[in-house]
Amino acid sequence: MKKVFFIILSVFALNSCQKEIDLDLADQSGNIVIEGNVTDVQGLYTVKITKSVGFAQPNQYPAVADAQVILSDNTGQTEVLQYTGSGEYITSVFQGVPGRTYTLKVIAEGKQYTAQSTMPKAVELEGLAQDSFKIGDKTTYTLLPIFTDPAELGNRYLFSFTINDLSKKYISVLSDNLNNGQPNQWSLGLPNDDNKGRDHEVVPGDVIHVEMQSIDTNIFTYYSALLQISDGYGSVTPANPPSNISNGALGYFSAHTVRSLDFQIQ
Repeated sequence: MKKVFFIILSVFALNSCQKEIDLDLADQSGNIVIEGNVTDVQGLYTVKITKSVGFAQPNQYPAVADAQVILSDNTGQTEVLQYTGSGEYITSVFQGVPGRTYTLKVIAEGKQYTAQSTMPKAVELEGLAQDSFKIGDKTTYTLLPIFTDPAELGNRYLFSFTINDLSKKYISVLSDNLNNGQPNQWSLGLPNDDNKGRDHEVVPGDVIHVEMQSIDTNIFTYYSALLQISDGYGSVTPANPPSNISNGALGYFSAHTVRSLDFQIQ
């Protein structure tokens, strides 16, 4: 599968016994790619279905327009999603609730694909605290997400942030393996211009939009593997992270909570 990643990825707080992940480096052009999300934010949820293309082909992913897409949960809530174009299928009344297990079923081109994801309980993002340090005459900024990890072990988080109105999204994943039940001590490193023009240099006045997701273990594994196969700066990679979707589909299905805050650099 060829994929352009407009994200920066980093992974933190993995314990020393982290399980090895086998990555499939083969050309999987023509495979079904499913990307689906359910959150605890009221609104429309989207499942996007496309076909992968070869590593040497242009980044134009053919949409799958004739699929049947069904979303359900373990309380009996179910909905058939409606196609809106460009490979996107959306809900109209479905509502995500923390603690429930969600099932996605897709029937496309004579095959059936299924995935499950359990939405964790929400962990509140209470604030953001700025810090900075200097190397020579250059100032680099960081943001500390203020939250307390729950007492039980096994919480996984995805943090994403954008800067001003720029389209690039930076993503990090975090586990509680080393800081279970404690106030967060890990900071988001904000980019500077050291990466050969590939990053925006954060300066006072910039507005950082931070989104914190509580995710399940499969999605943590997916993004952790994505870090391994990416050079960290949005370049093309021929590899694919391990999907939680059956029958050889690429992509992921995630049920997660969302908490977000804006912060202006001082």
